[in-house]
Amino acid sequence: MGNFERAFAVVVGVEAGYVNDPNDPGGETKFGISKRTYPNVDIVNLTLDGAKAIYLSDFWNAISGDALPWPFALLVFDCAVNQGQGIARMLMQTALGVPSDGKIGPMTLAAAQRSTLDQWSAFMTLRRHRYELSANYPRYGDGWTNRMFKVCLQNAQGA
Repeated sequence: MGNFERAFAVVVGVEAGYVNDPNDPGGETKFGISKRTYPNVDIVNLTLDGAKAIYLSDFWNAISGDALPWPFALLVFDCAVNQGQGIARMLMQTALGVPSDGKIGPMTLAAAQRSTLDQWSAFMTLRRHRYELSANYPRYGDGWTNRMFKVCLQNAQGA
């Protein structure tokens, strides 16, 4: 199983099925795909294969997932899905100590290949701090934090 397949299995596993929470600005959501971001997608009838295609094209490829080492690829991918591709790229660059321009180029990829557990942990800390900036943090903060732990623990279990 390739890294995208592994990462997809973990991330879709922490995403709920169909949700239509009136307090969630994303609106209708299924498998983590929101109506706000994908207004032309029939969210109710979205299949797992349809979600997988979106995850690959719009999230995994947006963070250059195939060029990142495991498990860093998983951590950045989950951030892209839950917090946005641009945020994921910027937080990754900050954690790696390279210029945070949001563009994944040779410098970022080289730093990612040399990355360490300390940098992966720094990424997760930055991610947590970013959640705190959200107006929805009081309502969803604990759930978002639990999600981060689940992703890390599922990876530790060999997902």
